[in-house]
Amino acid sequence: MTVDRTALRRELRNRRRALPASDRIAAAERLAQQLSALSFAPPSGYVAGYWATDGEIALHVWQLRLPRECVYCLPVLNEDGRLRFAPWRPGDALVSNQHGIPEPDIAETSLLEPEQMTFVVAPLVGFDDRGHRLGMGGGWYDRSFAFRHQRAAPPWLVGAAFDVQRVDALERADWDVTLDAVCTESTSLDCTGSSA
Repeated sequence: MTVDRTALRRELRNRRRALPASDRIAAAERLAQQLSALSFAPPSGYVAGYWATDGEIALHVWQLRLPRECVYCLPVLNEDGRLRFAPWRPGDALVSNQHGIPEPDIAETSLLEPEQMTFVVAPLVGFDDRGHRLGMGGGWYDRSFAFRHQRAAPPWLVGAAFDVQRVDALERADWDVTLDAVCTESTSLDCTGSSA
């Protein structure tokens, strides 16, 4: 059965937007615990998150609890359709990209390639138990981490979402990059042994 991804995206985005502010705040706290407890949680290196928009689960609690040897980065959209990453700390300058999402305001020569990351937390609209991710439809993460089709991690790829974004099953396209784990406010799904 083919799923209407546009309709599913709309439904799942509405679910996460409908969560009360108090639930969102509590979820960010519990998500930080789930991410930090992963067996492959990074002790050091370049670690990427995202700037939460459109009701996405926030990463600020996790960011502030990262080990001192980790360098937190945010994604930056590139003209070639791939993400680059920029180190960022609260208070550093930001600019809005073409979708209105804040990005670090740094020189292009200072951006990091996806292959340089140790651990990446990706936003998602929906997910299933096998680590299949439904994003916004732009393909940024799939293009940026397509090299993982030929080799294993690093970087580790982890999806972050609210429990209400879980679905029974998502069809996987050939270009989709499967996640190593998905963390929500209540659970962590290890997807490293999942089949396509």
